[in-house]
Amino acid sequence: MLISSISKASSLLLMVIIGASSTSTVEGASHVNLRSWDEAKVLAKELVGQMSLEQKVNMTTGMGFNITPCVGNTYPITNPDFPSLCLQDAPLGMRFAYNVTAGVSGVNAAASFDKKAILQRGEYMGAEFRGKGVHIQLGPAMNFMRSPEGGRGWESFGEDPYLTGVAAAETITGIQSQGVIATSKHFIANDQEKNRHEESSNIDDRTMHEVYLWPFARSVEAGVGSVMCSYNKLNGTTACENEIMNSLLKEELGFNGFIQTDWWAALSTVDSPTNGLDMVMPGNMDQSDNHSPSYFGANLVNAVKEGKVKESRVTDMAVRIASAYYKMGQDKNFPKTTLDSFNPTPKGSVNVEANHKELVREMGAASVVLLSNEKNILPLTKADRSISIIGSDAFSDPLLFDRSKCGDFGCDPATLIQGWGSGTVSFPSYIVAPLDGIKARAGKNVKIQSTNDNYDLENAKKIAQASDIAIVFANADAGEEYISVDGNVGDRKNLTLWNNGDNLIQAVADANKNTIVVIHAVGAVLMPWANHPNIKAIVWPGLPGQESGNSLADVLFGDVNPSGRLPYTIAKKIEDYPAAATADLEIDYSEKLNVGYRWFDHKNIEPLYPFGYGLSYTKFDYGKLKVKVNGKKNQVSAQLQVQNIGHVDGAEVVQLYLSFPKDAGEPPKILRGFEKVFIKAGGHHKQSVKFELTKTELSIWDVTSQSWVIPHGEFEIHIGASSRDIRQSATFQL
Repeated sequence: MLISSISKASSLLLMVIIGASSTSTVEGASHVNLRSWDEAKVLAKELVGQMSLEQKVNMTTGMGFNITPCVGNTYPITNPDFPSLCLQDAPLGMRFAYNVTAGVSGVNAAASFDKKAILQRGEYMGAEFRGKGVHIQLGPAMNFMRSPEGGRGWESFGEDPYLTGVAAAETITGIQSQGVIATSKHFIANDQEKNRHEESSNIDDRTMHEVYLWPFARSVEAGVGSVMCSYNKLNGTTACENEIMNSLLKEELGFNGFIQTDWWAALSTVDSPTNGLDMVMPGNMDQSDNHSPSYFGANLVNAVKEGKVKESRVTDMAVRIASAYYKMGQDKNFPKTTLDSFNPTPKGSVNVEANHKELVREMGAASVVLLSNEKNILPLTKADRSISIIGSDAFSDPLLFDRSKCGDFGCDPATLIQGWGSGTVSFPSYIVAPLDGIKARAGKNVKIQSTNDNYDLENAKKIAQASDIAIVFANADAGEEYISVDGNVGDRKNLTLWNNGDNLIQAVADANKNTIVVIHAVGAVLMPWANHPNIKAIVWPGLPGQESGNSLADVLFGDVNPSGRLPYTIAKKIEDYPAAATADLEIDYSEKLNVGYRWFDHKNIEPLYPFGYGLSYTKFDYGKLKVKVNGKKNQVSAQLQVQNIGHVDGAEVVQLYLSFPKDAGEPPKILRGFEKVFIKAGGHHKQSVKFELTKTELSIWDVTSQSWVIPHGEFEIHIGASSRDIRQSATFQL
């Protein structure tokens, strides 16, 4: 069944692509009337003005770990009254809770390149966190895939600042539309897990502004209520006591909310608040003693009384926290917190899932990247009467639900739906494995054989030979450094596939001339088998969440035309990448502006699959590019028409890359716009795509003047289907 005859779930996806109202399909979500920051500050100042020093400090201090309802709670205040604020992981859904949805990871949201779907994802997450009485969601994550081994890159949105900024802003808008405070994290340059408490990320001023600060700037513009400072040092000073919290976030960007620590990232009572920290989490300074003192609490009260910290600074801390609370309207009809994070049980748990599994299925399908499709082997048709499903990654396993052996998903026995660590949903209600999704979609008339043994290669060959089509599954996992899986301490040791995956793929491809490879992975892997003549298709679902098998089946059988695009570069060899997750304690970001695909362009390195790349079951033609310049307003508009010249309805991700004047010192080209457009097949339907570039997109950071400036000279706009597939270009002068 092709996309012209779509399922209900697929039709909802198309509504998102076409531009239907995102609120119409998010059950349990109802937009809150948010206050302006000015209105919220008035209420906050009135409240905090009635408080004693001790009460103000209590607002800023966590109660301790493993002893509160949430992963973090502030102390409640009485007379005047202010609640204990509940802070809860994670960026893709709720940790330590039952009856919640395990959605797609951040990197999959980015792979959809669909702004409305990303917004909708934020809305449903916000609805679930609100439904459980959570005041502050600890997400989105916004650190980069600077190196492919980085353990937590999958929580974020890939390798590009612009894509990350757009995805972060849409996610924050969605979460906060439900009256839940979103948290932009981790500030800043927390891009690997190795030595994350000791290493110093050393970044020059221009790179800081144009790359690493960029998505935080977009988050502030979106009104984010909280920012989390990171474990690492920045240019020699720990992030959570670094003056950048004041100078960059609060002064330069005009951030009105509060800055909280990552858990146990506070190291001082005086320097941290003086340099901009507003809240310490989880409170106790000794991880081994949940009731140990805090750097804030009584220590901060004493520091104020001794004249080491100004009380006006503590007042500002409390006002910032209360302002975020009032801005989200949490003073009116906010649900009671029902979590029991450290002793959760399904019994009596408030169910907040609503219809969100449908949204997860849709985004799971929308984020599938089709890397290759020789002789149009996909989508599968009625002629494909027998299919072999091979590899442990196609199966579910009870171990995934055993928190004593696989806590925070720190294991890899079966299909991969998310990485591991605090960024996971601990208790998904279910996982639809690929084998189950394919079986349900294929029906009774298709013979399916399978094996989950990745090491019995002879048996894998026999099963592969027994079918018309062999689909072989493999994965690569990563996560947070407090969990080690097979010697991978957060970051990956290498970029090979796990569980004998490369050898399994080679064996299956040797045995069946119609082999399809499916990879669930946290990021790029090496593909020594990519050019095997029997591998007819490579499918990249990434980390698709609980509806994994259904999402994949929707694409394999053509119910959904794939439209995902790579949010990171897949290189031919590991040496081609600009950086690695190093054990050095002084990490110089020597690639500077040339992160990700920019490095490959700068060094003229041919990737295996470039950033922004992905195939469709149809083909699109790009019309003539028209560019208009408004020099007085420093605005540039670019417009063209895109036509579906194939035989299947589908969505195209139209990408705009900008080349700056040569003396500006920028990378060869950088992403500065994208639009996902749905177009019917047949060649008669065209979609007009328009981009508006403003000072934000046209500027570079001038270190001398400490300001954003538009360089003079010739710019060039490139419109394409990936960073390496440019269809139209045009120049203009500013």
